[in-house]
Amino acid sequence: MSFIRFITSKTFFKQLALAIVALIVLVFIMMWWLRSTTNHGEFVQVPDLKGKTIETVKIELNDNDLAMEIQDSANFNPKYPKYSVIEQYPEAGSQVKEHRKIYLILNPSGYRKVAVPNIVRRTFRQAKPTLEALGFEVGKVTYADDIGKDEVLSIKHKGETIKAGDILPLTSKIDVVLGNGNR
Repeated sequence: MSFIRFITSKTFFKQLALAIVALIVLVFIMMWWLRSTTNHGEFVQVPDLKGKTIETVKIELNDNDLAMEIQDSANFNPKYPKYSVIEQYPEAGSQVKEHRKIYLILNPSGYRKVAVPNIVRRTFRQAKPTLEALGFEVGKVTYADDIGKDEVLSIKHKGETIKAGDILPLTSKIDVVLGNGNR
């Protein structure tokens, strides 16, 4: 039997019709299954979690059939309590599906700690931006007799002399002793 004769035969059209009917039934079953398993058109509103403790957040998310995942919590924010939520994604008020993960960034227990740079015997003009770039604050500036005018002689934190490499929390105030240019 030739190919053209087969395509125009009754058997070919019966098989083609059977395949189309099977495809339509399969698509209908798939659409019905997807609609029932994905809860099509049903959403949950994301609650506002900012400033709340992790225990409170767990309860709220469980009540709304949502899950949580904690992200990095490196930046301390003094406006929020320790270990509370400072950011969330998706934002509060967003419409999401049930069991969706809400990504949280928590407030750590304090500022992260940073090593003090070597600024002794550098000018104050160099030392101040170096300290501020690392997140420290320049505290009290005092002068002592030394030939190097405005050259850093020593650095102190809370009255105690510190040296390069010591670890201090961010935003710590570092007092600087400078030379006054006298011998």
